Amino acid sequence: MKKIHFLFALITLFTLNSCSIYNFTGTGKIDAKTFQVNFFQNNADLIEPGIDRTFTLALQDILQNQTNLNLVKNGADLTYEGEIVDYRISPMTATADQQASQNRLKIKVNVRFTNKKKETDDFEKTFEFYYDYPATTQLQGATLSTALKEIFDRITQDIFNESLAKW
Repeated sequence: MKKIHFLFALITLFTLNSCSIYNFTGTGKIDAKTFQVNFFQNNADLIEPGIDRTFTLALQDILQNQTNLNLVKNGADLTYEGEIVDYRISPMTATADQQASQNRLKIKVNVRFTNKKKETDDFEKTFEFYYDYPATTQLQGATLSTALKEIFDRITQDIFNESLAKW
């Protein structure tokens, strides 16, 4: 019985000790306490109103939900800034009579990340993702909302992984 208690205590000790290095979101130890996300201006040739604000808020949300960092307006330890550089709709597949049967919305975002606590983590990188939809469907309303959510979820997760999770 004492061996079982000893083994349980040992496993608990190692488990709790490892939690000080990693957490459930996959980030390592973060020395920073604050972050800021500057407005991501839409500089794409094709302008979709409101996506700049939607993307900025999506990036803030993922950082707030997956870390214990505090969002501030100025002077943060971690700063995310950049611009939407491409918003493009293109046909993907064609039918037998040369009509598009599927379209793709692709969005590309350029991000500059600055870490005041560890400058070697700084980067400037482009992230992109896409959403395919039937060519018979207009990209507006619910279809546009679904497309933006899927694209921004993927891009913001990629930014999070690159800047904090180091995956």
